[in-house]
Amino acid sequence: IPPRPLRPAGGSMSVVEHVREMAAAGLHSNVRLLSGLLLTMSGNNPELFSPSQKYQLLVYHADSLFHDKEYRNAVSKYTMALQQKKALSKTSKVRPSTGNAASTPQSQCLPSEIEVKYKMAECYTMLKQDKDAIAILDGIPSRQRTPKINMMLANLYKKAGQERSSVTSYKEVLRQCPLALDAILGLLSLSVKGAEVASMTINIIQSIPNLDWLSVWIKAYAFVHTGDNTRAINTICSLEKKSLLRDNVDLLGSLADLYFRAGDNKNSILKFEQAQMLDPYLIKGMDVYGYLLAREGRLEDVENLGCRLFNISDQHAEPWVVSGCHSFYSKRYSRALYLGAKAIQLNSNSVQALLLKGAALRNMGRVQEAIIHFREAIRLAPCRLDCYEGLIECYLASNSIREAMVMANNVYKTLGANAQTLTLLATVCLEDPVTQEKAKTLLDKALTQRPDYIKAVVKKAELLSREQKYEDGIALLRNALANQSDCVLHRILGDFLVAVNEYQEAMDQYSIALSLDPNDQKSLEGLQKMEKEESPTDATQEEDVDDMEGSGEEGDLEGSDSEAAQWADQEQWFGMQ
Repeated sequence: IPPRPLRPAGGSMSVVEHVREMAAAGLHSNVRLLSGLLLTMSGNNPELFSPSQKYQLLVYHADSLFHDKEYRNAVSKYTMALQQKKALSKTSKVRPSTGNAASTPQSQCLPSEIEVKYKMAECYTMLKQDKDAIAILDGIPSRQRTPKINMMLANLYKKAGQERSSVTSYKEVLRQCPLALDAILGLLSLSVKGAEVASMTINIIQSIPNLDWLSVWIKAYAFVHTGDNTRAINTICSLEKKSLLRDNVDLLGSLADLYFRAGDNKNSILKFEQAQMLDPYLIKGMDVYGYLLAREGRLEDVENLGCRLFNISDQHAEPWVVSGCHSFYSKRYSRALYLGAKAIQLNSNSVQALLLKGAALRNMGRVQEAIIHFREAIRLAPCRLDCYEGLIECYLASNSIREAMVMANNVYKTLGANAQTLTLLATVCLEDPVTQEKAKTLLDKALTQRPDYIKAVVKKAELLSREQKYEDGIALLRNALANQSDCVLHRILGDFLVAVNEYQEAMDQYSIALSLDPNDQKSLEGLQKMEKEESPTDATQEEDVDDMEGSGEEGDLEGSDSEAAQWADQEQWFGMQ
């Protein structure tokens, strides 16, 4: 006697309906166990379940695997489910309806084939198989694509460099959901004009009260994505001052990032601290905050920040980057490299992780590998000057002055003539004896625009040191230190005072520098020489001038990395994902 099919008697629920109810209730582990057993039964007796029931079981089983993060297994079950659905569609076309009332509700609550394909695409993205994700979503006809499908497609197209397709998908999201702000940011990042984007939301702004800020918000982020930091800061400040949007963590985070891009590290740190106080679980932007603290020599604060972020989530790139910055500025470059690679594995779009890994590679002498990382950072963030600075430092480290000059000129033309781009171009000009005068002119222009810009002051001091114009250098540094305190400026002022035999004040300047950054080796060396009452030599001056870059990223390569062997077997992490 053949086994009786597992169907309801009278009005009771079928076993598949019980599985569906458990899935809807979020009982994923229970669904996984029961559906696995039922699928085995179905395999041993194909007549036990109808084709639609098999389809449902496969989908619910795959969903439970997805929940357990077994993405490859989930994809295989979703694929089997789609094949079952295809067979089901063919049989339903051939076989006429039996008029059975019970079959109607069953067919109505079948899992959506579109949803199954979306889940498959999610699995592929988790497996870093973006091409497969695009292929599965591309197979869904345009009219059947839901907003979340269009949003995922837009992000995947953007990552793959298919900008036109990405723009089309983002616009489709906005057509369906005109308040999809991340889609708006996506369009602005792809150089769609702010006015065009605003026109897509104008009807909703006019029809809903208290949304008048949205057009200003779009304008602000249009400035962000064109690299106009000053106007972006002013526009976001005007939004942030409005009582209804005061103390918004996202706006404060954007302001902090903009100040950082504009080279105003002091205000950037203040805004990050303000955002962090409002939201103690904030992760976004904390990698930049950690980097700024590390540059200032506040390594204990960086360590505490890293621990706090790991307690919030170790599945984001930010805590790994912050921990990597601590290692980097402690001159543990192999460990910094490993942590940067781990961050990239978690988020391949993390610009800060790419910069950390690139800087670590550069300081370990692996310049060509570092160049690859800085180029990728530039692709992801074409308006961030620090990405170009990293690449140019690599070119200079490998004596590729011509490539450095071409890149610096391109940045100058692309991002405009501001204090930062002028200083970057001057930095390259200082490397070539033929362009010393040009460097001087560029630095004077930069300091006219921003007399307190530390990198410009450092480079001008380097130039004056070469010309032995120590009195001019002292005046420049005193002026720059009138309204700010910076370790590198105090140290260089100490070097200049030694050159004019002002030993006591030189000692004071070295002491101030060390109070700001206890790890500053050059200041420590300068102070030790003063304490030993050694006379300054030309060699000392040359040694000190070599490190007048203010980035704090160069570091000593010899004997600086005791952990090289420990992290050597982590090489598989180091390659680009």
